[in-house]
Amino acid sequence: MDPFDMPGGLLAERSQGDNSPAMSVGELAQAVKRTVEDRFGRVRVRGEISGWKRHSSGHCYFTLKDDAACIDAVIWRGAAGSLAFRPEDGAEVIATGKMTTYPGRSKYQIVIERMELAGEGALMALLERRRKALAAEGLFDSSRKRPLPFLPRVIGVVTSPTGAVIRDILHRLEDRCPTRVIVWPVPVQGEGAASKVAAAIRGFATYETRPDLIIVARGGGSIEDLWAFNEEEVVRAAAESPIPLISAVGHETDTTLIDHASDLRAPTPTAAAELAVPVRAELLALLDDYMARKRRCLTRRANDARERLALTSCRLPAPEALLGLRRQRFDELGERLPRGLAARAHKAEAGMNLVTARLRPQLLEQKVQRLSDRLASAAKMIELVHPERPLKRGFVRVTAAADGRTLVHAADAQAAGALRLHFGDGLVDATTGTLPAPPATKVERTLKRAYVAPQPNLFD
Repeated sequence: MDPFDMPGGLLAERSQGDNSPAMSVGELAQAVKRTVEDRFGRVRVRGEISGWKRHSSGHCYFTLKDDAACIDAVIWRGAAGSLAFRPEDGAEVIATGKMTTYPGRSKYQIVIERMELAGEGALMALLERRRKALAAEGLFDSSRKRPLPFLPRVIGVVTSPTGAVIRDILHRLEDRCPTRVIVWPVPVQGEGAASKVAAAIRGFATYETRPDLIIVARGGGSIEDLWAFNEEEVVRAAAESPIPLISAVGHETDTTLIDHASDLRAPTPTAAAELAVPVRAELLALLDDYMARKRRCLTRRANDARERLALTSCRLPAPEALLGLRRQRFDELGERLPRGLAARAHKAEAGMNLVTARLRPQLLEQKVQRLSDRLASAAKMIELVHPERPLKRGFVRVTAAADGRTLVHAADAQAAGALRLHFGDGLVDATTGTLPAPPATKVERTLKRAYVAPQPNLFD
């Protein structure tokens, strides 16, 4: 009997002839893993990316699907860094790797080592989806475009330092208008090109010698060669650049997403140099033309002013006609002036002689003497009525010690309490109080002993 057909009991028992012991779950999972990996050691799968997710560790997880099935996929960090494009949902790709299982969840998956887009049609479809997504964010709006500086002093160029592009740009700038150029060398295709181009664009914004204009340039090539300039990080760096940017990627018929995000698209790198600066010789010729026009304008205005002055001066009367009467009047006044001055001097002299006769020194001396006597009398009176004069004869002036006012009543002195006595030779502080009665004199004691009580009235 087949042991798998035997009815089960409560306890597991090895039946007679059973030589296949029970496997653990882990053993079975490992056996399945080895079988899958041996059978599908290397596979190529075509499908559409769905649920793309890059973990913080750098590993990427997503699902490959078509209209019939789906399979989980993983790209380890080392392989993810070597991808030639940035995967996103909806892209149709061909993935190369090996099948394996994930025992922890009883799932099988493909570990991808290399991944490419499934033909040019898939590449164009991915490009169109990315273009629409970025356009929906407003990165391509014309309102974001800024005018280029007319004559930039410093131009930053992001390109390969070894290609013909940088030589064409430098040669064209030298022919048109020599300008300082700072080259930020980057790879323009292949692995890591997109991130380095984006870093260069952002780096110029913080560069010590900040350029006035940036040119991102690359020669022509296939869509795969130009794909780095279609990457989202490059497009965002161009749109966020605070410095005006010219995109000169590929030939005239080539179009990349950075062309839409830049402030101006040039058909070729050489055309970008032509758009960046004006022709120096044309500027000098323009300046010479402006100088000649200025000189002509000034000459014409001077001639016009000279003609107007001549016409105006012809209409004015002759100076002799205007000044003849004034000159005659001036001569007449000049003759009258000496006579008038002499007459005025004689009149003043006569008046002074009349007054001089009335002036006598004795009158002035008498008046001065009278004023002096009055002044002496006033000084003597002041000296007599001065409040300090009686103090020299033994009198005392009493003032309140608190405010210095003179006290003339006993009640005021009693209320003030603290007093200051002004003598002829100094000050003495004093206080008010009740003094004891003075001792009786000898006469008063004699009179007191001799005192006889009055006799009673006889009529009482």
